[in-house]
Amino acid sequence: MNCKIKSRIWIELDGEEFLGEGKIQLLKAIEETGSLSKAAKSTHISYKKAWHLIDAVNKISKKPVTINSIGGKGGGGTALTPYGKSLITAFDDMNKNCWEFLDKQLEKIKSL
Repeated sequence: MNCKIKSRIWIELDGEEFLGEGKIQLLKAIEETGSLSKAAKSTHISYKKAWHLIDAVNKISKKPVTINSIGGKGGGGTALTPYGKSLITAFDDMNKNCWEFLDKQLEKIKSL
């Protein structure tokens, strides 16, 4: 018997989605590329959608999650704040722990 649990987690603050897998992937892409535009491309979403997602996270967050630098000779960019980096780590840990728990629960179903 091939049995799977399907689940997604997200965090809401004051009834609004704060973080979920999509936003975390976008934050990770920003960390890797140093650019919201490049991060949007690498996660296969439009720049406009990426901008709205990051704007929403920054507005609801208690601290800034990203920092933007204005373009110029060297070009602009987007970077994560230390708080933004800690959110990724916390979310990834939470997600991992959730899956470990669900896998154990699934074993109970399989043994019936």
